[in-house]
Amino acid sequence: MEKYKAFYIPGAILLGSLIISGAILTLGGGQGLAQRNDSNPSLGAVVNGDKVEFTIGENDHIRGNVKAKITLIEFSDFECPFCGRFHPTAKQAMEEYGEDIRWIYKHFPLTGIHPQAQPSAEASECVWEQAGDEGFWEFVDAMFENQDRLGSAFYAEVAQQIGVNIEQYQTCVLERKYQDKVQNDLDQGVQGGVTGTPGSFVNGTAVIGAVPYEQLKAIIDAAL
Repeated sequence: MEKYKAFYIPGAILLGSLIISGAILTLGGGQGLAQRNDSNPSLGAVVNGDKVEFTIGENDHIRGNVKAKITLIEFSDFECPFCGRFHPTAKQAMEEYGEDIRWIYKHFPLTGIHPQAQPSAEASECVWEQAGDEGFWEFVDAMFENQDRLGSAFYAEVAQQIGVNIEQYQTCVLERKYQDKVQNDLDQGVQGGVTGTPGSFVNGTAVIGAVPYEQLKAIIDAAL
């Protein structure tokens, strides 16, 4: 066995390096996973026990009653198939609970596996710049209803249908005007313990993945 020791130790070191490298890639978005960090209020997310408190600012996108009892915050990726599956589930909750719920969308682009995640997120913000939250959510719906068409031509097509000035929109996209805003959403998600998309919270309680409507409803009812 002695003669094999020279191979065991370097092999173990190599294996450990690969594991660490994989963890770093994962944190960067390769599989939509991130390590939970200590609370940092400057990022807009504070972890308190089993709940996460997020700062909601004037640049956040709210669908529904802004003063609702229930806040559904979703960290999402337009190219994520599970996000596409969860989108109609969240819309169903909006329909059932009406004035009692508001839905806030935050970007969590998994750039390591979804090449259109970042461009589509930035495009949505360029639409919001001109069309406000109503136009933003119209764009969001179009993305999830047409995930097989994601690309710059489709984003411009939807933006034009929404009614924005297309030249202003194109300039916004080319300048990557909202790159930092998308990154800030991502940082908040990581800070709040998001481990994949969709990563959602109902009044601070984590909702992991594309849960069925019955499960989401139970969480909402408990919050109410």
